[in-house]
Amino acid sequence: MPQLHTSSLLISQPFLGDPNFERSVVLLCRHEDDDGSFGLTLNRLSNLQLGDVLELPGLANSVVATLPLHLGGPVEPDTLHYLHRQPNLPDALPLGDGVYWGGDFRQLLELVETGELAPADIRLYAGYSGWTAGQLREEVRENVWIVHPNAAGKVFTLDNDAFWQAILREKGGRYRMLSNYPVDPRLN
Repeated sequence: MPQLHTSSLLISQPFLGDPNFERSVVLLCRHEDDDGSFGLTLNRLSNLQLGDVLELPGLANSVVATLPLHLGGPVEPDTLHYLHRQPNLPDALPLGDGVYWGGDFRQLLELVETGELAPADIRLYAGYSGWTAGQLREEVRENVWIVHPNAAGKVFTLDNDAFWQAILREKGGRYRMLSNYPVDPRLN
C-alpha cells in the first residue's frame, strides 16, 4: 500500500461514484495516522470570486476581489483556505516544491494587491476535504484513491479542467489507461 504523506496528491478512481470527489485531485496538507487528514480538492473551480464571499474594505474593485474561488471539499464550505508561493509569509506551512499553505491572510492580500505576488501564485478554496483517524488509509486500501507522493508543486502547473486526466497520464502505465475512462461508461 502506498504511503500517505503531507504533500501527496490523492487522485480519485474514475468509477468512484461520489459527486463530491468524482474525477478529483486532492492535495494532502496534513496527514497524521492518529489524528486524521486535511486536504484541498485542487480541480473544482467555482463560479465565484473572493469579492463575492468576503467583504474587502478598500479592495472591493481590486485585483484581490477578482481572485477565483475553488471548492476545496465538502467539509465546512463556509471556511476559506489558501495555497500560495510566498515563502516569507508569516505562519505559512511549507508543503514542498515551493508551495505553502495558510499564513497571514491580510499580508497575502497586500502582496497580491501591490504586485509582489502574482494572482497566478495563489489559490483560494472554500471548504476542505477531511478524514478521521484511519479513514483515509482505509480508503486507499480499498482503492478509492490513487496516491501520487510529494507532488505539491503540481498545484500551479496543471489546468483545472484537465488536472485529473493530466496527472494520471503523467503517472503512466495502467494509470494512463485510466485517464481515458469515460465519465459515464454506459454512454461509451
